[in-house]
Amino acid sequence: MQARMKHHQLTDEQICSLLKTEKTGHLATLNPDGSPYVVPVHFVYSDERIYIHGLPKGQKIDNLTQDARVCFCVERMDGILLDERPCDVNTAYQSVVIKGHAKMISDMALKNTVLRHIIEKYTPSLAAAPLPEAAVRGTGVIEITIDEWTGKYFK
Repeated sequence: MQARMKHHQLTDEQICSLLKTEKTGHLATLNPDGSPYVVPVHFVYSDERIYIHGLPKGQKIDNLTQDARVCFCVERMDGILLDERPCDVNTAYQSVVIKGHAKMISDMALKNTVLRHIIEKYTPSLAAAPLPEAAVRGTGVIEITIDEWTGKYFK
């Protein structure tokens, strides 16, 4: 870790806040050849886990089925910190990097709960609408168990 970043660590409470408020994260999985594959995703942070929804098939699903190790990142850019010298311009930000293990969720009750949380986060006006069982069954839900996280900021 860079020496200056040791003084810019987010607390666990600040990390939780960032995970609860930000709308987009980036999920990194490993391709069979060991190369990384990173995709932007919508997510919720609940019960000390990250949940992601989407199609039940595709490259990220294939990858995490073969190797459950993942990395997940969320960031918020608060603005540019201007300086008179171009090389001294900086960014005010907060970020979280999570290392963990992912798996697909098949339990219908858990999938329903997670999808409810996603609806409440992204489309709260639809939170009271019923979820059709076929839609829940046909939606892929990834659960990331967090092994470690780090958060940093600069302002």
